[in-house]
Amino acid sequence: QWGAKREKAKRKSVDVFIALDISESMLATDISPNRLERAKRFAQQLVEELKGERIGTIIFAGNAYLQMPLTTDYAAAQLFLRSANTNMAPTQGTAISEAIDLAEQSFKQTNKQHKALIIISDGEDHSNVAANVAEEAADEGIRIFTIGVGDIKGDPITEKRNGIILNYKKDNKGETVITRLDEETLKNIATEANGAYRNGSNTNKVVEEIR
Repeated sequence: QWGAKREKAKRKSVDVFIALDISESMLATDISPNRLERAKRFAQQLVEELKGERIGTIIFAGNAYLQMPLTTDYAAAQLFLRSANTNMAPTQGTAISEAIDLAEQSFKQTNKQHKALIIISDGEDHSNVAANVAEEAADEGIRIFTIGVGDIKGDPITEKRNGIILNYKKDNKGETVITRLDEETLKNIATEANGAYRNGSNTNKVVEEIR
């Protein structure tokens, strides 16, 4: 005898949100080709490694936006991450706390475990509340992993058109803005939410460790 029949099977998987920083500071070129492109490549590689889990994407700058809800449509996740750019954010800044809040709201509230948030950012959040929000997220069963992109020495933010540098971003006093990787903030967030911080300079190694 032969044939086929359908059976219900239970599968344990993790719900993962990838939160990508698209603020203008991510255009700094202290890592090649720039922070944002490196972050996007890292995120796409992460999607490849996390196949089997449900994945959602969040983008953030001055505010956070749900780009794609949790799904197993990995091709869509790759497409959304590839298309991410700084023009998608109407307000500038680095609202990491908003990204954490949005992820918390977007997870199934009945699921108190198997939830992870991976934040890819240069960490330049000047609000100082992200660590507190991360602690609250941990109470909801969310583990947060933070990936730092950039150099602690810093780099000016370039304004380009067609690949040509037109100018460097200036502050209100007319001085060139230097943007630096803030590892301390990213480490604090990860610690409060039972996760881990990794510097994203060695992409392959970090993707494997996060997986």
